[in-house]
Amino acid sequence: MLVGMAVSFAAPARAQQSPPAAQPPAAPVAQDSATTPLPVPTELTQVQPGGLTAGQVGARAAATSWSAKAYEENLRGAAARVDEAWASFLPRLSGVGRYTRLSDFTPPPLFSVPAGVNFVATDAPAGAPATGTFAVPLSFDPHLFFKLDNWLLQATLTIPISDYFLRINQNYTAATHSQDAARWDVVGARASSWASGAAAYYTWLRARGAVVVAVQALNDQRTHLRDARNQFAAGNASKADVLRAETAVASAELTLERAKNLADLSEKQLRVAIHARDEEAIAPGEDLELKPAPIQGNAKQMTLEALSNRPEVKSADANAAAAREQARAAKAGRYPVLSAFGDAIEGNPNPREVPPVNRFLGTWDVGAQLTWSPNDILLANGSVADSESRAAAIEANKNNVRDGIEVEVTQTMQAVHEADFSIEASARELASADEAYRVARELFNNGRGTSTTLTDAETDLTRARLDLLNAKADARIARIRLEHALGRDARVTAP
Repeated sequence: MLVGMAVSFAAPARAQQSPPAAQPPAAPVAQDSATTPLPVPTELTQVQPGGLTAGQVGARAAATSWSAKAYEENLRGAAARVDEAWASFLPRLSGVGRYTRLSDFTPPPLFSVPAGVNFVATDAPAGAPATGTFAVPLSFDPHLFFKLDNWLLQATLTIPISDYFLRINQNYTAATHSQDAARWDVVGARASSWASGAAAYYTWLRARGAVVVAVQALNDQRTHLRDARNQFAAGNASKADVLRAETAVASAELTLERAKNLADLSEKQLRVAIHARDEEAIAPGEDLELKPAPIQGNAKQMTLEALSNRPEVKSADANAAAAREQARAAKAGRYPVLSAFGDAIEGNPNPREVPPVNRFLGTWDVGAQLTWSPNDILLANGSVADSESRAAAIEANKNNVRDGIEVEVTQTMQAVHEADFSIEASARELASADEAYRVARELFNNGRGTSTTLTDAETDLTRARLDLLNAKADARIARIRLEHALGRDARVTAP
């Protein structure tokens, strides 16, 4: 038993003394185009001297916005209507110049002679008996009372006395309120364009950063493919692992192509927003690395600020005031209209001269008139009801806008807080994913990890890079939207 035991223990010792001959290590697989890493285009996100900033893009977008241009034309029309309403305060001066040629004709008898009555003329002196009689024809010269050529120059001055108190001032006030509303519409359009342009800038930076992430992901997949081929040559990986790595490389190449297309599209959108020419070079003047400044204030304070600053609310107030003034002006149709007038006439012949004489004669007249029709009451009632209903509708829509602003402020505040938290969380996620990828690759290269584990680590690393990039861009875009919700960009874009 002892000998047997000794033999049983001695056998393994002899085996350790004569180990099998070690096989030479497999030669690494030579790199080719499928495994060669691409240079990372970090210049896409680097700040360039003289490059664009979000503020510059917003200002150019507001200055070149076609929507703002349309509202500016509306403002120009509203200003013209104010001038038209002001002109109504002036007395109305009108003039007439007329020449008339009358047709010549033989006028009818001035009166008829009863039967049996004769008019005769005598050649005897007055008071003496008639020595002879002869007939006298009853006719006259028509040109004594009718002049064939008539010239008339007339100037009339009318003063709408009652309209000064009941209609003209109200129409002028309504026009000024409409002009104010149009001005706030311009401010609102410019502010929206400013915010859209600045957001497009950060979207462009995000798309360029996504290209960088896509190149990094492609390099990770190419490195994975090279490692998989080396492990397959060493017998530590299967052909399926190599094929899966090749598929991942092809997918990463497609993702990179899509990222480049998206970057080109976002640049086109940015150029359209600022209406930049194709030959104008565009480079970033700021990046996404600086931490955004924290926001100040609570939801209640910001909501009050938004309601007092937003141009949409101010435009609605002005439009409602204009509609109410129009209703006041329409009420004037219920009452008589009192006006004063004066005429100056220079005529040849003057129509007031009897019999007419071929000469120019000047005359004048002044007076006042009061006009009224019961039908005007019905017409005025309809106009008043229409204007009052429009004012009420504008007020209702304004309240609807106010409700939307309150929700918008809350949403944008939450978006800012969420984006700021996402930056910190994504930074921790990226650090964790980067370390997990390093460990998974080392384990795979040492034959202690699987290709699937390494693929998952690569996917997590790419997602973490994109999450951090999106969080940085979202934090800035959220602040732009919050500034717009608060109406602060209206002060920047006000004419």
